[in-house]
Amino acid sequence: MTDPQLDRLYERVLVLRCQTGDEAAFAEIVARYTPRLRLYLRQMLGGDAHTADDALQDVWLDVFRALGRLDDAGAFAAWLYRIARDRAYRILRRRGIVTMTTMDDASQVTAAANANGGGAGAGASAADDALLNGEAAALVHASLDRLPHDQREVLLLRFIEEMSYEQIASAVGCGVGTVRSRLHYAKRALRREIERNDST
Repeated sequence: MTDPQLDRLYERVLVLRCQTGDEAAFAEIVARYTPRLRLYLRQMLGGDAHTADDALQDVWLDVFRALGRLDDAGAFAAWLYRIARDRAYRILRRRGIVTMTTMDDASQVTAAANANGGGAGAGASAADDALLNGEAAALVHASLDRLPHDQREVLLLRFIEEMSYEQIASAVGCGVGTVRSRLHYAKRALRREIERNDST
C-alpha cells in the first residue's frame, strides 16, 4: 500500500472510532482537518477570519452531532466539506450575497466537459502548478477572492484540498460533468482575474 492509501485507510478507521464515541479519534480528525477547513471557509466567506472561525466551530458541532449517521466512512472528507459548504452558504445568504451563478446554455456545459478530457481524471497542468507556487500566491488569492462562490469553491476543493471530481460532486451536490464544467469556467475566470490584477 502507498502512503495515500494508508492515510485513507487510517482516516476510515478514525471515522469508525468516532462513530463509536472515541473522543481521542474525534480530536485527531479535528486536528487533521481544521487548518484546511479554516482556509476553505475563509476563502468561501471572502477572507473574513472571524466569521470563518465561528463557522468552523459550527461545522465541527454539526459533524459531532451527525457523524453517527454517516454510512460510508470513506466518504468523510466529501461529507465534511458538504457541511462546511452549507454553513458558508447559509452565512452568505443571511448577508444577502448570491452564492450561485447560473449557466443556462447546455452547450457550454458540454463543451467544457469535452475540453477537460470528458472523463479523464486530469490534474493541474504544469503551468497551473507553477502559477500556484512562490511569489504568485498572493496574486492568486486576491484573484480567487473576486470569483463567484461556486467557481471559487470548486477551485479550492480541486487544487487546495486535492479532491477528485467525484468527491467534489458529492461535496457540492451536483454531477461530475457539472464539476468539470465549473472547473473549466472557474479556471478561465481565474486566469482573467490574474491577468487583470497583474497588469495593475
